[in-house]
Amino acid sequence: MNTVFGQKITVISNILRKKVNATCYDQFKMYKLKVISSTVRPGRKGPLVAQWIVEEARKQGDFEVELLDLGEINLPLMNEAVHPIMKQYEHEHTKQWSAKIEEADAFIFVTAEYDYSYPASLKNAIEYLVHEWAYKPSGVVSYSAGAFAGVRAVISLKSDLINFRNVALAEGVNIPTVNAFINEDGQFTPNEQVMKAATQMLQQLVRWTKGMKAIKEDQ
Repeated sequence: MNTVFGQKITVISNILRKKVNATCYDQFKMYKLKVISSTVRPGRKGPLVAQWIVEEARKQGDFEVELLDLGEINLPLMNEAVHPIMKQYEHEHTKQWSAKIEEADAFIFVTAEYDYSYPASLKNAIEYLVHEWAYKPSGVVSYSAGAFAGVRAVISLKSDLINFRNVALAEGVNIPTVNAFINEDGQFTPNEQVMKAATQMLQQLVRWTKGMKAIKEDQ
């Protein structure tokens, strides 16, 4: 009787130990965040804004952050013969892009506003893939040279992301007259309002990343 009881205690202890270890792992693991800078033309301000949000995300402490600059990645116009829903990629640049997006747990899109929408370079990059974007949250940092802060680009981007089962946060960062925030050293220097918006977005991005990861793993 004592032997059987002892075996049951050992089994229960092992189960509890595994659950505790899993909980501790979830608390301390880093989520993979990809910050995507959307603009590609000469003189663009996107990389300056993107580098700033990369640094803020790293300070936040929950993310392993990588900057993906579309101006450097230089994807051609989508040129795969087979629809991306099949994931039968022919070109090496598509396979590399797919791998980068697949491994991500969350995204931050840094976008300018071009003609009341977001840049064609970003639309092209998104439409290269389908499944890789799914069940992951996204924050958006928008900016413009004028007073509208890129909000029309945000509206357009969010309406497209939902078609890829990607969840765009309500919280975001909208930066008007972006040139006013760039100092003589070419660095983006946010004001208190922009910093507050970034903090709120990153806090929510962590929460949504945890939740969406559970949903993705339950497919």
